[in-house]
Amino acid sequence: MLFLGLGIILLALKYLEIGAVAGWSWWVVLAPFALAVVWWTWADWSGYTKRKAMDRENARKQARLDKQRENLGMGTRKSGRR
Repeated sequence: MLFLGLGIILLALKYLEIGAVAGWSWWVVLAPFALAVVWWTWADWSGYTKRKAMDRENARKQARLDKQRENLGMGTRKSGRR
């Protein structure tokens, strides 16, 4: 997402001919978009995206369970204690 944001900013600066970016080559200005594609391809290929989604879902599930236990007056479960 960082590469995409940077690419949009550089593209706007180049198109509006603002600052030093106006003199840069289009290849340099468009490079962050290529880097974003490479990043997303790697993230999908390596399983990084799926792991992050699973981590978020597990955190939401744990928060929901903790809230339910707290509402029942049981408190949260401590590690190492049953």
